[in-house]
Amino acid sequence: MADSLGDGLDRALEGAFARRIPQSTQAQMKYLIKQLTAQALGISQRTVERYVSGKLKRPRHDLRGRIEREVKKRWQSQVRAKARKKAASTDGLVVSTRARFGFTAAPGTTDDAWIRDITQALPPEYADQLFTAREQGATEQQLQQIAADGLARMYFRANNSRAHGLGVEFADIEHIEIEL
Repeated sequence: MADSLGDGLDRALEGAFARRIPQSTQAQMKYLIKQLTAQALGISQRTVERYVSGKLKRPRHDLRGRIEREVKKRWQSQVRAKARKKAASTDGLVVSTRARFGFTAAPGTTDDAWIRDITQALPPEYADQLFTAREQGATEQQLQQIAADGLARMYFRANNSRAHGLGVEFADIEHIEIEL
C-alpha cells in the first residue's frame, strides 16, 4: 500500500520532536490517559487501568497500532505547532515522491502520464495549505491536489517562469516523504 500524503505530513512533524515518544506500552498508556478516554481506543476503562498498572503489557497488534497512533497525534503538541508554523511561514517543505504524473498542455505536446521520481522544495504557502487542509479534515485526494499544484508550479513550471498553463495530474503514488 502506498504512503498517503497526510501520513507524510504527520511524519514530517514528528521529525521536529525534541524527545522520543514514550516507548513502553505502560508509559504510553499513562500519557494517553491524560489525553484520551478508553472509548477513543475502543477498549474498556478496566483494560486501560490494567495497562497503566502494568498487569497487561503486550496489546494485540491492532490495539498496539492504535495506541501508538494516538500518542503520536498528541505528543509534543507545542513543538509540532512551532514546526508547522515555521514551515508555513518561512521554510516551506520538501516533497520526495515516486508517482505517475500526467499533463494537460498546449495542442501538439504529449500528455501521456509516466512514473517519475521527484524531490522538490515547496514554498511556505503550500506547507500552510497542506497543514491547514489536513487539520480541517481534507481527503487524501484534496491533499494530493495541493501537492500537485505545488509540484506543477515549482518543478514543472520552474516557479511559473516557463510552461505557462501546464496542468499536472499527480496519481498512483508509490512513495511519498515530506521533510520540513
